Amino acid sequence: MQRAAALVRLGCCPRTPGPWGRSQSSAAAEASAVLKVRPERSRRERILTLESMNPQVKAVEYAVRGPIVLKAGEIELELQRGIKKPFTEVIRANIGDAQAMGQQPITFLRQVMALCTYPNLLDSPSFPEDAKKRARRILQAWGGNSLGSYSASQGVNCIREDVAAYITRRDGGVPADPDNIYLTTGASDGISTILKILVSGGGKSRTGVMIPIPQYPLYSAVISELDAIQVNYYLDEENCWALNVNELRRAVQEAKDHCDPKVLCIINPGNPTGQVQSRKCIEDVIHFAWEEKLFLLADEVYQDNVYSPDCKFHSFKKVLYEMGPEYSSNVELASFHSTSKGYMGECGYRGGYMEVINLHPEIKGQLVKLLSVRLCPPVSGQAAMDIVVNPPVPGEESFELFHREKESVLGNLAKKAKLTEDLFNQVPGIHCNPLQGAMYAFPRIFIPSKAVEAAQAHKMAPDMFYCMKLLEETGICVVPGSGFGQREGTYHFRMTILPPVEKLKTVLQKVKDFHIKFLEKYA
Repeated sequence: MQRAAALVRLGCCPRTPGPWGRSQSSAAAEASAVLKVRPERSRRERILTLESMNPQVKAVEYAVRGPIVLKAGEIELELQRGIKKPFTEVIRANIGDAQAMGQQPITFLRQVMALCTYPNLLDSPSFPEDAKKRARRILQAWGGNSLGSYSASQGVNCIREDVAAYITRRDGGVPADPDNIYLTTGASDGISTILKILVSGGGKSRTGVMIPIPQYPLYSAVISELDAIQVNYYLDEENCWALNVNELRRAVQEAKDHCDPKVLCIINPGNPTGQVQSRKCIEDVIHFAWEEKLFLLADEVYQDNVYSPDCKFHSFKKVLYEMGPEYSSNVELASFHSTSKGYMGECGYRGGYMEVINLHPEIKGQLVKLLSVRLCPPVSGQAAMDIVVNPPVPGEESFELFHREKESVLGNLAKKAKLTEDLFNQVPGIHCNPLQGAMYAFPRIFIPSKAVEAAQAHKMAPDMFYCMKLLEETGICVVPGSGFGQREGTYHFRMTILPPVEKLKTVLQKVKDFHIKFLEKYA
């Protein structure tokens, strides 16, 4: 058989009759002749190319998972193949992924999630009764008592009720209506959804969206995707990244020449800057939004992450109501929270909520319609969000362990915030403002002019050049400040403070050693 096949390939097969009475060799010859006559078809052009794709999608950038992270992945593969580096591992300090950095899950949250996912465990004596009680309540809200079922597009009713009760407790009795609560796929989904509804117009009437600089790049990415107009207002680095209303006024007045400023986004506590806004500042911002007729977006996902003893989290919702009915009945506000940050660190569940107040009734219908297109938020994320807003209370079986774990996580983060600030400020050419909240440092770095020239030669922003060198020489992956926005002529990087204390000390020491060598090399 092998010899016969070889003969066929060589074109010297014996003349054996084929199924229609012709020899196989003559049939092959006829087929070959037909192919010679028929013109060879050219490859069809691709329908989707960089030139034909949606230009708004092409304009989207997301720095925390950008080129520096792709390079980190390449280096990790090289280490796995045994290629020698000056380090043995890549430390991904680029993103606030708590459990990826070694933070342990909160026991009660995982117990309830296990019970919801596999209800047969409800008969197990290994689980506390308060966890079983919550799991039963959650399961009863779903069709078939199963997390495998869809929920309502706005989210499960009983969970929205729990979120409203949580907001009321948090805000000292300021009421929250479950009908104003929308469960979301993390906070990002809620922010994107609200912006979709807000963006309209063309030319000078196109919606302008005011965002802080530095910002979390979700905002610039969504603004690009929606073809809205980004309106930058700068936080005051010299004053611990404070928000100055005079800067808001400057930004909005300049923007009115080329767009219709309609939205004001606030991140509190700040990402990447870590500042916590004072109550007075929030009052000023609310008055400004009322005065300029702006829709307020309050990103409050780090509300549990406040470390400075001189700072306290104040929700925009609470301050708005305490300013009186002139404001509380008129200023449109959407505020956001999620399971991903705080003490929970449950990024992968993609759980979150938004509370939207003073929304026009007809717009409320449009919002629900838009949410229905994606059917419902992840049901496991909804369940996780319920546990965050309805945790164990004093007197319940799980309270002591839950309280101990929560305080341990937040206490460690506070220590690491102070450690990071102190060690960075010991390095010549690095200055770090106090880390009042959130889970990042955003130090300012001095980059010599020769390094700036070298970066330009490599067609890179100077801080991208710096961060690439840091990655290649130490294995530490951080995000250049240019990915978040910064004042012209200043350079920064964002680094998470999530690694365990000893690893964080190692990271900070490596950054110090690298920075000193970098300054010497490009002096």
